[in-house]
Amino acid sequence: MAKRDDLTELIQPVVESLGYEFWGLEYHTSSKNTLLRIYIDSENGINVDDCAAVSHQVSGVMDVEDPITQEYTLEVSSPGVDRLLFTGKQVDQYRGYEAEVRLQFPFEGRRKFVGILNGMVEGDVALVVGEEEYLLPFEQIDRARLIAKFED
Repeated sequence: MAKRDDLTELIQPVVESLGYEFWGLEYHTSSKNTLLRIYIDSENGINVDDCAAVSHQVSGVMDVEDPITQEYTLEVSSPGVDRLLFTGKQVDQYRGYEAEVRLQFPFEGRRKFVGILNGMVEGDVALVVGEEEYLLPFEQIDRARLIAKFED
């Protein structure tokens, strides 16, 4: 978590200086491969040229600052319709949407919850599952993602 926070602190100003919204980032490392995936957004949407521009700028900063010492893959992407939620503000923004929330540790006997977002309540994500509302501790969320709905 600390590494992800450090990377966010380094990368967010770069993304925003280019006129994009920094949506969030994922940082995954293993013995064979390390991945840094940055999500950007814009009122006009994101295209491949936007991703390339951000990738180019971020690569330059990463080369100078060198926060990741091993070899890594850098990806820049739009959040998409099934976007990950990284902040409480994003949870509030998507109140009323269906989401899947996976916790780091079991809460009331389970780690995965699917329901309707009901915003943030005192640092917890309010999620309505069926007839019950759960208050899931935000700091224990491993991943929260919107569930895409497509109309026929």
